[in-house]
Amino acid sequence: MFSRRIQVLSPFLKHFVNRNARMMATEANISATSANPQSQGENLKTFEIYRWNPEKPEVKPKLQKYTVDLTKCGPMVLDALIKIKNEQDPTLTFRRSCREGICGSCAMNINGSNTLACICNIKKDNKPTKIYPLPHCFIVKDLVPDLTYFYKQYKSIEPWLQNDNIPKDKEFYQSRADRAKLDGLYECILCACCSTSCPSYWWNSEEYLGPAVLMQAYRWIIDSRDQATAKRLDVMQNSMSVYRCHTIMNCARTCPKGLNPGLAIAKVKALMATA
Repeated sequence: MFSRRIQVLSPFLKHFVNRNARMMATEANISATSANPQSQGENLKTFEIYRWNPEKPEVKPKLQKYTVDLTKCGPMVLDALIKIKNEQDPTLTFRRSCREGICGSCAMNINGSNTLACICNIKKDNKPTKIYPLPHCFIVKDLVPDLTYFYKQYKSIEPWLQNDNIPKDKEFYQSRADRAKLDGLYECILCACCSTSCPSYWWNSEEYLGPAVLMQAYRWIIDSRDQATAKRLDVMQNSMSVYRCHTIMNCARTCPKGLNPGLAIAKVKALMATA
């Protein structure tokens, strides 16, 4: 039994060992660069990063150039941003947390596509990497978008289980078939990459809920344990909340988790048509 337990745990141990090794290597590279700031590797990469400081409103937004030696940097764009902030410009502002593509904090527009900086590989070419905040958002500072309204819309769909008969002394079971219906929906990390890539959301963000919120609405609508399906559909029975989706499908192309919000929206429309 003990040996079997070791075999089960080994993939998790391997994950953390690899992660710690990667972090130690990055720290070692930073220390080496700090000790010898004049030394430059041959693999230099230029990053053009959007800068704007609300404390200096008279200064217009700009792209600021930074050069990073990729031989002394991790492979992801977030590694480069952290290196720039640590070694070149501590005023550079961006969000980040998990570094594993789980939290969604580091969502930004990289070379024209919304993605997560922590899972976006640095391109090994001579072209500069251009980094902007998520498009069509108010900006807090530099690469930090204001997602207040996005989360307000998310709250509006009441994204929690609504059932007056939840068992108190045991788990609330589902069949395997009902549980499988939630696959491809619950994995959403609310990074807002999809919604901020959607032209319909750009034009109608005050009323159109957008891909991320609508996919989460569908996730609760089809949950077999939820009793508020009719209520959830009724709230969206208007010309704007759902029907501003024109199946442009930028949402599916840009989702860093490989989800398909457009498909979920189509299924919501079908349910509303028969409600």
